[in-house]
Amino acid sequence: MIPLSDVSVDTSDWQKQLSGMIRSPKALLSALNLSESLLEGAELGHQAFAIRVPRPYLNRIKPGDPKDPLLRQVLPISEEGKWVPGFVQDPLQEINSNPTPGVVHKYQGRVLLISATGCAVNCRYCFRRHFPYEANRVGRRQWQQQLDYVRQDASLNEVILSGGDPLIQTDEQLSALLDQIEAIEHITRLRIHTRLPIVIPTRVTKALTTRLQASRLKVVVVVHANHANELDNEVAAAVRSLRKANIWVLNQSVLLRGVNDTLEALVDLSERLFAVDIMPYYLHVLDPVQGAAHFDVSDHEARALHLQLQAKMPGFLVPKLVREVPEKTNKTWIN
Repeated sequence: MIPLSDVSVDTSDWQKQLSGMIRSPKALLSALNLSESLLEGAELGHQAFAIRVPRPYLNRIKPGDPKDPLLRQVLPISEEGKWVPGFVQDPLQEINSNPTPGVVHKYQGRVLLISATGCAVNCRYCFRRHFPYEANRVGRRQWQQQLDYVRQDASLNEVILSGGDPLIQTDEQLSALLDQIEAIEHITRLRIHTRLPIVIPTRVTKALTTRLQASRLKVVVVVHANHANELDNEVAAAVRSLRKANIWVLNQSVLLRGVNDTLEALVDLSERLFAVDIMPYYLHVLDPVQGAAHFDVSDHEARALHLQLQAKMPGFLVPKLVREVPEKTNKTWIN
């Protein structure tokens, strides 16, 4: 591993890396020297939910290993087309909490804004893989509708930027949106849910950290990593830039069959997160979204793993094991 001091994240090439991502199963299999026998199933899954894999993330996947835990998160397979009872297109029933385009309001005191409809990576287990992004398309006009909603509800004190991925926007777009959020007096906290610092670490630019540090709001960045191998030195340097700007960085992960469903994998993930200055936050059980049933880990297994993790790790490195239940006013703890 190269020293962190030799890694620079203040670069402007993240958009090139975004536009140069892998967009076809054939290209992914070729880049990783994987058997063409996987192509038919990958094409079937790709038709249902298009493949998107940035090259910085691709570079962390072990070539020639079809069971690599990072590959499993991004490679489409034929099982995605199977109908499984209980797995639906809108597992969190967000459509019922979508009062205006681009707004999801479920919990007291906070509101989620769909500030971007695209992602840098299409995770195969994504609970929003069927979300009606076309009906929630984001532009300047939609921003104003979202912000009007926030202005009119004085019970809100926190805005959560989600998507898609909010950091897929440029620094200038984010700054303009942040200007308007900061002008709403009753908002005191901003949370950004993003996978980009993990999959394209160069997205954490100097301009981004400087703008977030200057905000009057308390800023929290919640990243998403499921396996220790996702957290290389470039990710560590990106997180270090955020932490130097006094921005809290938390991680939420999903318990996934074949990715992190062992005690060893969960311990390694928590240890590596803390080593790169990210605090473990949530460990979600899988949302039952159509196309992702092959990732499911039973509640019984999840509880057992979590109890083993508690016995093995100090409490501050044990993420909360949770499920998001439609219509509930908070996350539901599993044990």
